[in-house]
Amino acid sequence: MLAVLITAASSVLLIVYALRTTPVSITPLMVINQQKSKAAPAKRWVPIDSISLDVARAVIATEDNNFFYHKGFDVDAIMWAIKRNSEQSRKTYGASTISQQTAKNVFLPPNRTWLRKAVEAGFTVLIEAAWSKARIMEVYLNVIETGENTYGVEAAAQRYFRKPAAKLSKSESTLIAISLPNPRRFNPAKPSPYMLQRREQVYVILTKMNETGWYKNIKDIKKIKVNYLEQWPVDR
Repeated sequence: MLAVLITAASSVLLIVYALRTTPVSITPLMVINQQKSKAAPAKRWVPIDSISLDVARAVIATEDNNFFYHKGFDVDAIMWAIKRNSEQSRKTYGASTISQQTAKNVFLPPNRTWLRKAVEAGFTVLIEAAWSKARIMEVYLNVIETGENTYGVEAAAQRYFRKPAAKLSKSESTLIAISLPNPRRFNPAKPSPYMLQRREQVYVILTKMNETGWYKNIKDIKKIKVNYLEQWPVDR
């Protein structure tokens, strides 16, 4: 039994390590949805420097404000979510970081159980240790579900705006980010009044992030060669 556990653990570590630079071509969610739809998923892997910087900025603003400063888990966000959920029962608030979502999307099926959450936490620790923040963001933007049988920002850009992800505007990037919590309901090309209102709210967050220097490292990403063995430089 010990030998089996050691072998399994070694295999997991090797896979995580290999994916530091290897494109993620398939995920459990893609397989499940392909079996249901009987159609090949729309997806195309592109490097992070072929995706508009506005997309990375928008997903940090909407999904994980402290992306560059946590080690996979945002304790403050978790405590806030627990407090809000205890105060009311109409809406459930989550606190998953981009790192946690990436771990879940790449390695695990979408079922919601405590066991899956525990395994997700383990993978989150591993990718935070083995990958750079640049790599985590790159994988996230390439595997996240962005529409019916559609995955990744490049596929979303082509589907909704008929252009490559590198050419997305600030508005288009923000609308894609806003749609991520429910990509089958929200259409970035035909934004609902809620999406338009939410876009203005995100613009305010982006302005504050810019003023405080939260993501100065993103601004320079196109000026440097992404080194997956190092972190993006963070100006604290």
